[in-house]
Amino acid sequence: MRLEDYGLSSLKISTYLESTAAPAPSLAAAARAERAPRGIYLSVRTKFALSCVLAVLWAVLSYQLAQRWIADLSVLIGPVAAYASIIGIAILPGFMNAFMVASLLLDRRPPLTRASLLELPPITILVAAYNEEASIADTLRSIDAQHYPGHLRVVAINDGSKDGTAAILDHARAQYPWLDVIHMAHNGGKSAALNAGFATVSTSLVITIDGDSYLYRDALANLVRRIMEDPDGTAAVAGAVLVRNSRKNLVTRVQEWDYFHGIAAVKRIQSLYQGTLVAQGAFSIYRAEALRQVGGWQHVVGEDIVLTWALLEAGYRVGYSENACLFTNAPETWGQFIRQRQRWSRGLIEAFKSHWRLLFKARPSTMFVWWNALFPYLDLVYSVVFVPGLVLALFGHYDIAGPMTLVVLPLAMLVNFLMYQIQNGMFRAQGLKVRRNVFGFITYALLYSIVLQPACVLGYAKELVLRTKNWGTK
Repeated sequence: MRLEDYGLSSLKISTYLESTAAPAPSLAAAARAERAPRGIYLSVRTKFALSCVLAVLWAVLSYQLAQRWIADLSVLIGPVAAYASIIGIAILPGFMNAFMVASLLLDRRPPLTRASLLELPPITILVAAYNEEASIADTLRSIDAQHYPGHLRVVAINDGSKDGTAAILDHARAQYPWLDVIHMAHNGGKSAALNAGFATVSTSLVITIDGDSYLYRDALANLVRRIMEDPDGTAAVAGAVLVRNSRKNLVTRVQEWDYFHGIAAVKRIQSLYQGTLVAQGAFSIYRAEALRQVGGWQHVVGEDIVLTWALLEAGYRVGYSENACLFTNAPETWGQFIRQRQRWSRGLIEAFKSHWRLLFKARPSTMFVWWNALFPYLDLVYSVVFVPGLVLALFGHYDIAGPMTLVVLPLAMLVNFLMYQIQNGMFRAQGLKVRRNVFGFITYALLYSIVLQPACVLGYAKELVLRTKNWGTK
């Protein structure tokens, strides 16, 4: 996949975006386009019910088709292990894919009706930075280029960096009148840095941005407009995070598809049911009052997911703004990638430790909390059963990974097609263009999970035995 609007070096991205992208539509024009006729109205609960019915029907059909597969495998490993394996390999993933297909087909983004406002409310942006001398200046330039139509204050928190981050921030403070800088005496972790910055916030809205990121045009305005227009009780909205360094190597090319394709689609579906499970620290907006109510960021590995679940448990909604785009640097080696996903998996376990009561909240988004509760099981089955089954299949033994494995492929292909079409439409609306990344997609589709899911299993295990709480993947 090739994003022609950010394909050059990081230092040239601003100029290149201006020269290659189509002229930015006005906010009012964007709103008029979004108000086009939308057909028959279906409530969120109706969409949820229809999606559940389709998913259950597909799961029942898959189970019936898998009976012979289960029987044959039971002879080898026993009925309990056979059922546990097939349910984890095919039945549950099939249910999830069917639910996603129905939800994507039924989803319609709510229109933004306040596009013509000449001024948006005051915001404070928190930028936590640790050893970001290579990118922090670029991040600040991207904020300045937003020309946000309202009062803007940025608080950059240098979390005890050991490189030249502090000097760059001090120099930038003289350049940008909206910038304040906090220097932490020691590296205290991302949550400590964000809380230090948040203690100085007086605005009702606060945004977090990572120190190695670059905002695409109108990202701040679109994110603010979304939280203003979302239903009452929305405490946070996640922005759309995309890979900035996708041309670096195969590792980043593969992750480009994950961010563009998978993560964005999941957030879109979760926001349809008003319960996005992760308002990621890389780019999200929060209501300051709600943040104070839940105590800000906790000192954990996955501070953003724990905070999001705290907001959900407090009764708030969390949304997603697909047209508020930010480009961030993804891990550039498999080692960095594995450490990042282990950290994300640890964050999931931390969230369950603190907010397990979400499993029993009577609302549509609770389904996704249960899905997350099943992920350790699904990842473990994939890692210790399906991956060895693939190896056995190469030698002619098809008891685990065989013809019946194809049961999950039709819906998986349909999900991927819908994800691509929806994201491609969003890109066109933003003046972006999907560029070729065929080899990255093939690797993403066929091999990505072989690295990802075992890494997640290690992350779950680490959270059960480790006490250290560090941030970063470098």
